[in-house]
Amino acid sequence: MAFTTTNPSAAGIDPHPMREMLRIAGPTVAAMCSYTLMTFTDKWLSSHLGSEPIYVGAQGNGGLASWVAISFGHGVVTVVSTFTSQNMGAGKAERGPAYAWNAAWIGVLYWLVLLLPYSFTLPRIFAAAGVESRQAVIASQYGRILLWGAGLTLFTRAFSQFFYGMHRSSIVMVAGVTANIANLVLAAVFMFGPDAPESLGLFGKATSAIAHSLQVRRMGVAGSAVGTVLATLVELVIPLSVFLGPAMNRAYRTRSQWRPSLVHMKELWRMGWPQGAMFGNEMICWGFFMVYLVSGYGPQHATAAWIAHQYMSLSFMPTVGISVAVTALVGKYQGMGRSDLAQQRAWLGLRLAVIYMGICGAVFALFPRPLMELFIEGETTAEDHELLLNLGRKFLLATAAFQLFDGVAMTLSGALRGAGDTKVPGIATLILSWSIIVGGGLTLRAMAPSLESMSGWIAAAMYIAVLAMFLLFRFLSGRWKSIRVVREDGAIAA
Repeated sequence: MAFTTTNPSAAGIDPHPMREMLRIAGPTVAAMCSYTLMTFTDKWLSSHLGSEPIYVGAQGNGGLASWVAISFGHGVVTVVSTFTSQNMGAGKAERGPAYAWNAAWIGVLYWLVLLLPYSFTLPRIFAAAGVESRQAVIASQYGRILLWGAGLTLFTRAFSQFFYGMHRSSIVMVAGVTANIANLVLAAVFMFGPDAPESLGLFGKATSAIAHSLQVRRMGVAGSAVGTVLATLVELVIPLSVFLGPAMNRAYRTRSQWRPSLVHMKELWRMGWPQGAMFGNEMICWGFFMVYLVSGYGPQHATAAWIAHQYMSLSFMPTVGISVAVTALVGKYQGMGRSDLAQQRAWLGLRLAVIYMGICGAVFALFPRPLMELFIEGETTAEDHELLLNLGRKFLLATAAFQLFDGVAMTLSGALRGAGDTKVPGIATLILSWSIIVGGGLTLRAMAPSLESMSGWIAAAMYIAVLAMFLLFRFLSGRWKSIRVVREDGAIAA
């Protein structure tokens, strides 16, 4: 049964649901778009590194291999928003900073114990996956640098999730946009050094001048990773400055709660490990899909797939922003004991996500050629050019097919997370991803070899559709309404 609080009016109820949703989702979507633009820019810059179609695919594979490992820690950290928003809804917002600090310490520990050792295994992973040797070397260099900077990434995400939970997403937006601008300049400088290609025009000339003055040498794709890590540092400075500032400290004691707390870590772990397992396991399966089922057919397949994946991110990341907003709103109203309002906000977010994803799917289906041309204009041979266009068209059509399902899955996953319902969705994601993406992809590959890399895309589309249906039924069951996250003083929530 639903629970109530002694002070349900502490957070307030906005009588205008759409206004409330847009106030939180707007800056969040802008922040997510900024992150997407960052990777979009990096891949566009990579396409200017040379005439061989290996650089974009190498960057994509290296980024995915690193994110597969980072994602578990990231999943654990995301539940900071749930604890923060529910405590705010219950009139206990001063408890939020302790969750942010302890999530940050969990992230740093995860980085030291697991991510750093993992970074040295990337060459063997790509070799085992059958990735072309030159592309594997570049991908390993890129992914390794991202992993070396991953402790900073997880530390940053912990405080971002705090501000999402407090419904102050504009702070994260400003940090994300600033970091994106920094990444554009830093990535170009470290990628090209003083020899930026003429195809970049005035931007290339400015890049060369900056690199020359700083005596930065050309690093290729690896330079993009250096730029991303440095931009992440820029991204951390803004929210951390606000978090530790005098106003936040007076209101919520943000400075005094920095010490590691076993109680808070247990709470974060209890709710966060299923979320981390869901994120991490899903990324392992997606990594298998992109690196083995697709990239195993050659660098052209890898490059075309990562271009399609980049466009998929343009639809995916703004919808993640809506999902984050839904998490914060559901958490707030659950903390107030108003499951009815939490449910209304979830349906509102779902409508917004489905409309946006539907538009993106239509664009992918109708305009595949110009979308692909943006990334392959530098390819020199007609044979490579046409092969990339043909593969990209198929991949974008497959992406278009599951856009609506993806919108449903992401939004309802965020709603369930806001309510604290993470265990069952996490287990379901594990089972479905392995059975459909991996098992289904291998089965299609064996039974219909003529499909080549399309077998993986078909399996991925099936997985997203089935997951969306499961999460819809889970949400409709209403079991999430009885979950309690806000704990009484001195006791850990069950």
